[in-house]
Amino acid sequence: MQKQVMYRDAICQALDEEMARDDRVFMIGEDVGLIGGNFKTSVGLLEKYGDLRMKDSPISEAGIVGLGVGAAIVGLRPVVELMFGDFIMVAMDQIANQAAKISYMSGGQNHVPMVIRTPLGGGRSSAAQHSQSLHAWVAHIPGLKVVLPSTGGEAKGLLKTAIRDENPVVFFEHKMLYTVKFDDVADASEDLCIPFGKARMVSEGADITVVTTSIMTVKTEKVVRELQKDGISVDHIDLRTIVPMDTDAIIKSVAKTGKLLVVDEGHISFGISGEIMARVMPEVFYELEAPMQRLGTADAPLPFSPALELPMIPDEKTIAAKIREMV
Repeated sequence: MQKQVMYRDAICQALDEEMARDDRVFMIGEDVGLIGGNFKTSVGLLEKYGDLRMKDSPISEAGIVGLGVGAAIVGLRPVVELMFGDFIMVAMDQIANQAAKISYMSGGQNHVPMVIRTPLGGGRSSAAQHSQSLHAWVAHIPGLKVVLPSTGGEAKGLLKTAIRDENPVVFFEHKMLYTVKFDDVADASEDLCIPFGKARMVSEGADITVVTTSIMTVKTEKVVRELQKDGISVDHIDLRTIVPMDTDAIIKSVAKTGKLLVVDEGHISFGISGEIMARVMPEVFYELEAPMQRLGTADAPLPFSPALELPMIPDEKTIAAKIREMV
């Protein structure tokens, strides 16, 4: 394992290794080549692989996703980058009606092995149109796989798996993690691919199960370490992927602890947290010692002002308070 590797550099390593391994892999998006990506996730790849495989695009999300769909159908392995996750809605026809459905509608004769990479999340004062967490939107569309890596190592291993998958994958990277350093990033020689649909046990405990995604995993991990000092032990599950979802891991944990808290940055209503509860409830109803609960972003557009934005998003303080309340 490599030490102190930034999340964004782990993503770049995955792209580099997969482009070197398979010459069908190429990348297209706004500023991915010349400046190495808006969040510096593809620095140096244009010089290494050239303009045909690191293609800077016009500002046309529907266009570049549509190009990716066509390229995937004819045998290439496109990685499409959308500068902000909020812009998936500009390309939703290509994502939901083309990429997700072509394999089904062709009776399996055509496949769409493409990855759509995009940042999500608040905390950066990017205002209402650049701060959303819309992973529940695409998770609702059959035919798409949905990934939310929480660390540098997870980002690298899951991205390598995504690029090799025969299906369209929407890959959400939290923008507040890009410059965070991690010690879990595999070396190129390891060629580590993390399987989809297999959650990661961050910690094991007996008092409560906490299920998290993306940056909420990092925040909760810090909280769990502090709670241990007060004798509170947490079964902490990082989902990694929400489609497919490792429901069995959650059921097994809740059957042991009797309590469940879901922490997800998406808006509270109609989100992933409610889906998790609905899946788990029939299997653990008689083991529950308290009502299941969830934390998420308040049901309002995120403001530009940090003083207004940050209180809307779960943080270490609110996560710790909720766990203490439930325990």
